[in-house]
Amino acid sequence: MEEKIYKGRKNGMAVLSAVILAYAAAIAAVVVSGIDIDRNGASALSVTGMTAGIAVLALGWIFLAGLKVLKPQEALVLTLFGRYVGTLKENGFYFVNPFCVGVNPASKTKLSQSGDVSEPGSGLLSIANGAQGISIPADYGNRKLSLKLMTLNNSRQKINDCLGNPIEIGIAVTWRIVDTAKAVFNVDNYKEFLSLQCDSALRQVVRIYPYDVAPNVDTTGDGHADEGSLRGSSDVVAARIRDEIQSRVTLAGIEVMEARITYLAYAPEIAAVMLQRQQASAVIDARKMIVDGAVGMVEMALERLNEKGVVQLDEERKAAMVSNLLVVLCGNHDAQPIVNSGSLY
Repeated sequence: MEEKIYKGRKNGMAVLSAVILAYAAAIAAVVVSGIDIDRNGASALSVTGMTAGIAVLALGWIFLAGLKVLKPQEALVLTLFGRYVGTLKENGFYFVNPFCVGVNPASKTKLSQSGDVSEPGSGLLSIANGAQGISIPADYGNRKLSLKLMTLNNSRQKINDCLGNPIEIGIAVTWRIVDTAKAVFNVDNYKEFLSLQCDSALRQVVRIYPYDVAPNVDTTGDGHADEGSLRGSSDVVAARIRDEIQSRVTLAGIEVMEARITYLAYAPEIAAVMLQRQQASAVIDARKMIVDGAVGMVEMALERLNEKGVVQLDEERKAAMVSNLLVVLCGNHDAQPIVNSGSLY
């Protein structure tokens, strides 16, 4: 199904004025004919005027059904007896065939996104639809499609990364409708379709990456291990999620502008253990740095003592000095110095 623009003109105001004048004339005709019949009896002219006035009053509202008002960044998909006749996309006051019906299967669907904020007193009924909350308004007569940029905030999902660790992740997807005919006719409900495809694409991509950098993990599919991760390569992961979603929703006439990770954390059941693991890794890295520095300082001290000729140490005394210096430099507590006032030996 390809989109085509409806060729109707913006003559809604003229038609509305004509209908108002016709109603005024019909009321006047009924009143005048009624007075004439009451005074002079029924005549052909008065009966004709009465009949015409009643007919206009009874059927004139049909033309009002053809009046359509569009604001900027709105569209209306029109069908005539089940046949797609075109889409109104430019803002203005239109008059179309009164029997044309606007179609929007997602008009009663409200997702957790911009552009779907319910107003007080709208009477929304909430139901559950998978991981996404959906509300159905009691009055869903508005069949217009919004062409504005909208942001979909899907609920957080618990997904296993490539190492099997359960994580919680949430994304925000910025999207818009670019083909109204595909959005309306190619899928049953384009909003629900987008939400479900976002969930599916997110799971597909997250399972490729580890939460943090891990050895021997190939995230690009080139057969070589790399340092890609959900935490460290968020821009790359977000771009991959966007491309994956776009490939799934193109048939629905939707363009995905951007996808961003809004929440990322280990699942609560392993969060404490993973925190201990990160702390242990940090302690090991710190100890390694301390030992490397201490060895360099000991080496420098021995070289300086040897260059200055301050004291001559044999191998046994050098070993004892190295041991003492490493204990002092690598210890967690301040050293307690002992001053030796006697002979070194």
